[in-house]
Amino acid sequence: MPEGGASISGTTSGTTSTTTSSATSAGSRRGEPGAPGRATLLVTIVLGSLTATAPLATDMYLPALPEVTRALGATASTVQLTLTTCLAGMALGQLVVGPMSDRWGRRRPLLIGLAVYIVATALCAIAPTVELLIAFRLAQGLAGAAGIVIARAVVRDLYDGVAMARFFSTLMLISGVAPVVAPLIGGQLLRVTDWRGVFVVLTLLGVLMAAVVWVKLPETLEPAARHGGGVGEALGSMRRLLADRAFSGYVLTGGFAFACLFAYVAASPFVIQEIYGASPQTFSLLFGINSVGLMVMGQINGKVLVGRVRLDRVLGLGLAVVVAAATAILLMALGVFGDVGLVPMAVALFVLMSAMGITMPNTQALALMRVKHSAGSASALLGTSSFLIGALASPLVGIAGEDTAVPMAVVQLAAALVALACFVGMCRPWGGRTDTDDGITLRRRAADGPGGPGGTGAAGGTERAEADS
Repeated sequence: MPEGGASISGTTSGTTSTTTSSATSAGSRRGEPGAPGRATLLVTIVLGSLTATAPLATDMYLPALPEVTRALGATASTVQLTLTTCLAGMALGQLVVGPMSDRWGRRRPLLIGLAVYIVATALCAIAPTVELLIAFRLAQGLAGAAGIVIARAVVRDLYDGVAMARFFSTLMLISGVAPVVAPLIGGQLLRVTDWRGVFVVLTLLGVLMAAVVWVKLPETLEPAARHGGGVGEALGSMRRLLADRAFSGYVLTGGFAFACLFAYVAASPFVIQEIYGASPQTFSLLFGINSVGLMVMGQINGKVLVGRVRLDRVLGLGLAVVVAAATAILLMALGVFGDVGLVPMAVALFVLMSAMGITMPNTQALALMRVKHSAGSASALLGTSSFLIGALASPLVGIAGEDTAVPMAVVQLAAALVALACFVGMCRPWGGRTDTDDGITLRRRAADGPGGPGGTGAAGGTERAEADS
């Protein structure tokens, strides 16, 4: 559709709209449950695809890591830098693209980012040396950041409060297909091609994603809600966000939880294939099963827990399970239980990954609940912290070579404990507080009457988190 596509948001950056100009605009307003029209379904699918950028760029490539090590004559730790630089690029790119989307809207920066992503991915397919592959992966990450950060910002444009937490869980179901399918496709591709063929397929998927975004994703940030300032205003906005203790706490909690997850992503190809002797296809199957666990728990979170249990408590439960699973993995890696074999290790990794289905959507929702404006900048800070900390975890898991799972387990447990400490120490989830703090309260709107589901009143049945000030 044209660059100035029709907005599907009836509000501006968290401010409730009282205008009911048409059924279409009213039905799409900030997650109102009363009008789940075709446009809403299409936008949900597109956003889910955009959040899949990171798992597509990493997980499809995972089964090929040992082959890349041999083909380019590099060490395991050097090849793992291709993951590190991709994640670092996605982290730094979000700091640029997030504020850009607050200034120019969501569509334009997104389409430019996808175009560059396609070119960088194609260059990865023809990289002659590991050094150039690392450089091209950095460019791929920088450009791929657009899809990740803007998808979260669009969710904040459209949803508030508990509705936003539920929508993040729905996105996890859609985007969760990527980590299930990607390694399976990667493993099967290695039967008929080499690791370069994996990047060719990623290039084609990037072209498809860009085409779908061009046709199906309308602009969600109205011109009146955009920021006209430059770099100084963007930096000032980020500084104000980081000054919020609880917001910073959720940012760090999410970042270290992601580091725990990415320690698994970076090390599991070597742990499962080299230490436990599994084939690339078996590794891909186990990776897919773990991703299914993450998706299922994400749906339990959105359909069962959210709205019934306070989000902070659900997040705390998820972090506790991650710590327990990481502890079990470390004990098995150290041989405390003897030679346990692949199955117990796979079960512990499954539990750890499944718990991420609770921690990730609730961390993002709780952080973004605190933001009325500058959703792009807030999304950038969330994404940058996660990818930077995750990027630091990648080389650490390979520091002792390919013959032990202890470094992976140590990084996972350390990251999980730091995440829990940040959550407890900075977010302070105890006491009789609401889902958000520091003047932000969760307001449950009435479910019946003119402002209830399907109504056209200002509340529109949406559960909101708005600043009292």
